[in-house]
Amino acid sequence: MQTIKKLNNLDKPREKLLKNGTQSLKDYELMAIILGTGIKGKDVISLSKELIKILDKEFKTLNLEKLLRIHGLGKAKASQILSAIELSKRYLIQNQNKKITSAKDVYTELQDYKNKQQEYFLAIYLDGANYIVDKKIITIGTLNQSLVHPREVFSYAIEKRCASIIVAHNHPSNTLQASNEDINITKRLQESAKILGIGLLDHVIFTKDGFYSLKEEGIL
Repeated sequence: MQTIKKLNNLDKPREKLLKNGTQSLKDYELMAIILGTGIKGKDVISLSKELIKILDKEFKTLNLEKLLRIHGLGKAKASQILSAIELSKRYLIQNQNKKITSAKDVYTELQDYKNKQQEYFLAIYLDGANYIVDKKIITIGTLNQSLVHPREVFSYAIEKRCASIIVAHNHPSNTLQASNEDINITKRLQESAKILGIGLLDHVIFTKDGFYSLKEEGIL
């Protein structure tokens, strides 16, 4: 197998990119540019092809532990790969989903629930840049601490490795005020969030006419 030093200049991934653009490169050539160099016993092309095989099979569940199974691949190069993948994911999400910067953004995102006749308790799951990963209905009906269990709220965030969440629920009564139960639920979730290392950014109560942010009111 040819090493990168033996390839003609125009066939080297970096030179090929400069001449023809990124779209002209094969997957392993893009990986070779990210890596820059090979490792002891493996040139960068061989290493890149091995990594692409792993991406093809395990992209959705790829993590540091799986990359380090490659003999000779250290934490530095494995971190480069994971960082490049995560950055790409975040920019793809930006093109698909919205960024939450305020309680008003939450209210806009949950317009479909403002006229519901029952209480909907919802969670918005966010990445590290506060782009929406997903939204989930946690429970429907009168809220209490037994229904809104931290396990139900945070399980998806753990599974998808979300950086933070925002919870929200509607008040069919059209009253924009946090009840004692609302505050108790928020504090319970806040305690769980600290333990799990997942940020609880806000709890937004909303009606058809407006919203109330526990964060903005200094309760959270």
